[in-house]
Amino acid sequence: MRKTLSLFSVFGPAAIGALALNGACSGSSSTSGDDGGAGSSGSTSGSGSTSSGSTSGSGSTSGGSTSGSGSSGSSGSSTSSSGGSSGTASSGSGTSSGSTSGGSTSGSASGGSTSSSGGSSGSTSGGSSSGSTSGSSSGGGGGHIKTIFLIVMENHNWQSATPPASTDIYMNSSATYINSLLSNPQASWCSNYYDNPKKDHPSEPNYIWLEAATDTFSDNNDTFSCDCDPSASNSTASTGHLATMLKAKGVKWREYAEDISGTGCPTTSSGNYAAKHVPFVFFSDVTSAGCTTDNFRPYTSLSADLTSGDVAQYNFITPNLCDDMHGGTISCLLGDQMSTGDKWLSQQIPMIMQSNAYKDNGAIFITWDESENGEFPIGMIVLSPLAKGNGYESKTKYYHSSMVRTVQEVFGLTPLLNDAANQPNLGDLFTSFP
Repeated sequence: MRKTLSLFSVFGPAAIGALALNGACSGSSSTSGDDGGAGSSGSTSGSGSTSSGSTSGSGSTSGGSTSGSGSSGSSGSSTSSSGGSSGTASSGSGTSSGSTSGGSTSGSASGGSTSSSGGSSGSTSGGSSSGSTSGSSSGGGGGHIKTIFLIVMENHNWQSATPPASTDIYMNSSATYINSLLSNPQASWCSNYYDNPKKDHPSEPNYIWLEAATDTFSDNNDTFSCDCDPSASNSTASTGHLATMLKAKGVKWREYAEDISGTGCPTTSSGNYAAKHVPFVFFSDVTSAGCTTDNFRPYTSLSADLTSGDVAQYNFITPNLCDDMHGGTISCLLGDQMSTGDKWLSQQIPMIMQSNAYKDNGAIFITWDESENGEFPIGMIVLSPLAKGNGYESKTKYYHSSMVRTVQEVFGLTPLLNDAANQPNLGDLFTSFP
């Protein structure tokens, strides 16, 4: 059972004003959640696009936005398009100029960074973005994202109804810390972020998706739908996933999981540890290497690693079944699962934010594995010195593929993996990306 209180009694009117209600969601008859079995397969349309990079992008922006001038110092490029629009994603230096007429500004530029997906267009105003933005910049300079911390929570919709349902995270009195982050000076958030475009459930395929931007491989025909531990029949030999690409690029990655020993590969679930929430162990090229402490550490090691500076550049954080809002032991199941997860985050996020790894252009991404009881938005909150912050809300439609694409573009990993090539990156949440 979940306890639900009046939000006004918790936040007060001022805080409620900061959490402007959004009603963007897309429904489906598919049933999700860890106990729902495999959801229906299909495609989801209407993915928005996001613009990213520093200073400028090619094309024009309308609807009250302004293009300025400036320069950026990074290099490299990638291109992606989906649906009826096209865009170019590249990082580089450039300048832009434009003229203002009738309340909007259009300009042309060289350099900059833009990602486009879908066929719709929209405008940016009032601290949030709506629809897709084609050929525009997401902000000025400020540096390059150096370290990523990705925290994955469990089984809650961000907002499934208007006003939010009692089980939704958004504006829920059992998630006071999470909702307080929405107005943090270094926080941006998404109101239209979904798990995967195939609508596959339960948890396991969504964790695989966060590692490979797909859950389907030629040597695994069940798309990891059993929600069970890795085995010869429930794993893949594919090397098309982030860990392998990061290693080949010389970028250090690490899994921090609660309740693992830190010795050997954590392929067996035990107590409140669920192997299905650690995507790396389903890829045989990772497990065959022995799962050393370079890549797999108990979550209790994170504090000391942050203090000593021994953190990886890409850190995947897996709370246990109590702390991730899933509900593990009987005491977790009978308690307020959302409140338990919210309290855990309130203790861990400040610890990470106080570290040099975060302060030196790090970024914390907080998301949930999947929606429940239908296809609804799930949470995606970003904390970073490079974030637009102060409650900036992106209404662009994203999937877990967008998270994969974001990691790839931050660390220069090519080619884009599977559905990551079809979805926008999360650059709209930042003043400088990647």
